[in-house]
Amino acid sequence: MDRNGVRESLLPGLIDPSPQKKTNNVPKSRGFRRCKSAPLAEYAPLEPNRIGSVQRSESIIHPSFVKVAIFLTVYLGLGTICFYLVRHQIEGVKTNGILDAVYFCIVTMTTLGYGDLVPDSTLAKLLACAFVFTGMALVGLILTKAADYLVEKQEILLIKALHVHQKFGQTDVLKEVETNSMRYKCITVFILLLVLMISGTIFLATVEKLDLVDAFYCVCSTITTLGYGDKSFSTEAGRVFAVFWILTSTICLAQFLLYIAELNTQHKQRALVKFVLTRAMTNVDLEAADLDDDGVVGAAEFVIYKLKEMGKINQEDIRLVMEEFDALDVDQSGALSVSDLTLAQSSPP
Repeated sequence: MDRNGVRESLLPGLIDPSPQKKTNNVPKSRGFRRCKSAPLAEYAPLEPNRIGSVQRSESIIHPSFVKVAIFLTVYLGLGTICFYLVRHQIEGVKTNGILDAVYFCIVTMTTLGYGDLVPDSTLAKLLACAFVFTGMALVGLILTKAADYLVEKQEILLIKALHVHQKFGQTDVLKEVETNSMRYKCITVFILLLVLMISGTIFLATVEKLDLVDAFYCVCSTITTLGYGDKSFSTEAGRVFAVFWILTSTICLAQFLLYIAELNTQHKQRALVKFVLTRAMTNVDLEAADLDDDGVVGAAEFVIYKLKEMGKINQEDIRLVMEEFDALDVDQSGALSVSDLTLAQSSPP
């Protein structure tokens, strides 16, 4: 739109109003500024002695992680007490009363069910039924909260390790995290899973006295929660190790499979975005992008149409936003002003 020989932006309020020096023969680029009410995406500047690293609040534990830790502690505490009280109603290979109760609680929680310890009374069976359902819910909570949080903590270290021979500053690290975050999560969890599988195999071979193939077989049947039961942790030292190892390894495998699925979805989304941005516009596209049916497509209409094609938004999202705009546009001028907001706020609902 031209006014007094000056071209105005089709996205009012988004163009940076700061004065710029005019340079001949240099094409102008459209500059957008961030909405003042939007949350800042930038990280705080680094301290002088931490240049090249990303500054994160290492001393502050994420609330989600604290909540999961509390739930897990309460679950294991109650489970241990309950199964210890009914320990004489549980049949199988036993070592220490309290240790067996914790071990049975972990095996039940992860739906592993080796069969080396089984409930043998009505009360014990009912307790097992109650704790298996609550345990599965808690594992799901750990997957969505704590595990993802802990993996994200290792992303920066992994990126810096992979690019140790390159000059990788703060901006480069942040860009790499934003672009390939899911890929690095997959790599991190895969490395952790390999470490857990190797350590479990070595432990079973040395402590439980299994041969190497049987040890690896037991590890695979454990982390997949298959739990045939022909091979398991039967010694006291083995069950102490199993209490920590079983929970960590089973959740690690589930998290890895979840990241693989998310990575596949992300690749499909990026392929769709690339297709939308590279295919040629047609008259049909132009007509579909013309939201106000005025015969021309402005920058805002073009952006909305492309986002819709990419699957970022849908028609219902656009309708809801336009309804809010119409409600705020009291004078029906087609543009929002301070007076519109004042009138909208003062008018009765």
